[in-house]
Amino acid sequence: MKLLALILFAIIALLQHPLWFSKSSWKRVWQVEEEVTEARQNNLKLQQRNNMLEAELSDLKQGLEAVEERARSDLGMVKQNEVLFQIVKIESHKQENQFPTHENNSSPKK
Repeated sequence: MKLLALILFAIIALLQHPLWFSKSSWKRVWQVEEEVTEARQNNLKLQQRNNMLEAELSDLKQGLEAVEERARSDLGMVKQNEVLFQIVKIESHKQENQFPTHENNSSPKK
């Protein structure tokens, strides 16, 4: 009876070994499922990007407003007899606050 139980246990162990330790083990299946999930998420992001690019492409093909907008924003172009005002903020730099001076320590000690 003990011999039969030992033989059955050995058979079960031999059948279980490939499930846990081979190239197609459960661990590898879980890893592949995670990779598939990540790839699907990446595909969704790329699909959204493609949809935005397709919409922009069709807008550029159909309307001059989009072309004008791109020329103004990307190339800095202006219309004829149009004046462009660019406002630039100038930050005041106080040298007193940037670099502390050590005037009190300049005299030699006796």
